[in-house]
Amino acid sequence: MRVTRLPYLGLLLGATTAVAQTNPPKANDTTTPLHLLQPDYPVPYGKTKPEDVKQVLDRVYNYLDKSTPAELVDKKTNAAVNTRGKFNPDAIIKPGDFRLTSYEWGVTYSGMLLAGEVTGDKKYTDYTFSRLKFLSELAPYYRAYQTANPQSPTPMRGFMNPHALDDGGALTASMIKAQRAGLSADLRPLIDSFVGYIMTKEFKLSDGTLARNRPQPNTLWLDDMYMGLPALAQMGKLTGERRYYDEVVKQFTQFSQRMFDKEKGLYMHGWVQDMAVHPEFHWARANGWALLTKVEILDVLPEDHPGRATILAQLRAHANGLAMRQSGTGFWHQLLDRNDSYLETSATAIYAYAIAHAINKGWLDAKAYGPMSILAWNAVSTKVNASGQVEGTCVGTGMGFDPAFYYYRPVNVYAAHGYGPVILAGAEIIRLLKNHPFDINDSSVQITK
Repeated sequence: MRVTRLPYLGLLLGATTAVAQTNPPKANDTTTPLHLLQPDYPVPYGKTKPEDVKQVLDRVYNYLDKSTPAELVDKKTNAAVNTRGKFNPDAIIKPGDFRLTSYEWGVTYSGMLLAGEVTGDKKYTDYTFSRLKFLSELAPYYRAYQTANPQSPTPMRGFMNPHALDDGGALTASMIKAQRAGLSADLRPLIDSFVGYIMTKEFKLSDGTLARNRPQPNTLWLDDMYMGLPALAQMGKLTGERRYYDEVVKQFTQFSQRMFDKEKGLYMHGWVQDMAVHPEFHWARANGWALLTKVEILDVLPEDHPGRATILAQLRAHANGLAMRQSGTGFWHQLLDRNDSYLETSATAIYAYAIAHAINKGWLDAKAYGPMSILAWNAVSTKVNASGQVEGTCVGTGMGFDPAFYYYRPVNVYAAHGYGPVILAGAEIIRLLKNHPFDINDSSVQITK
């Protein structure tokens, strides 16, 4: 017997099928591999590629190349000044967004050199070479005038008549790196002068430790590890003279004995000779300067130097202390052990660079520390805006003995401290991704090599 299908029955069956298609089975432990669900990460996760990192570096470079002119002009007329002509006391470096002679720009010059080395893109190297060559030409132009008027605020006063390590320590380190990288301009007069200042003229405690008389007499600033020691270490490499290495190890040891908290694996920001009790504020960027100092020293300190093992052990202890305090966003907090303080970009970038560099050098375990350095870079990359400016960087900071001082330091895209660390971090992360590729295993980043 033939069965006849009624027209409306087919429509009904089709509708039933459509309902079934628009109402998939409920997601539960039986129907869905829940462990593979994608989290809502606040920063990119598991997608880091060298070409994407390079795009970020290019944005920063393009902004800095435009906003830091290397030109001498008359401050009254803005007309160009020829350094080979008659001396003009009104001559200044053409104003840009940043100062070409600041300690922050010493970090930027070093970062550009590294970016050029890692990527093979000559524009980064040229950025440093052209600006340091420009500074080398300013020195003889201003020398007689600066000698006769030592307090005159010429563009070269900090270098030619220094009053603090900030005036030229980081810049000197970058100059030596540039000389070693092939810059033909004669930077030795500037290098020799500032290294001499560090060795013989900077204020020191009775045991020889580099110090300041602010904000209290006989104060150690953790920042001064970086402002003084990498330049001396680089001078040891440049000249082959062992005395510079010995001074570096001595200084590093005396800073660390007073300022490193072994239980926390962190440094305090300041230490005052006449204080029996020290309020310990573990400021993020100062810890960054200390971490950066360690990798800078280890880069050039001879393998047979008796102080090398101590510095390497300190690097590992510090990296472990930092690893335990990285936030889930990839950033670190302004005060490292106070999670209600804000997340800060420049320190995070320094940690991303220094830890990645230590991995690439074989000083830290890649599988243990690689994911945290990649996560740190991913966090930093979200703070480079479309114009190439770095957001979320704490402005220049003195030393405080209460938390409010650190909690409420402003952040600003013109805080120069952020740019060198971001360039260093991006360059070293590119190298890390090539040397130590990663896979995603059960949704997590796992270094495979």
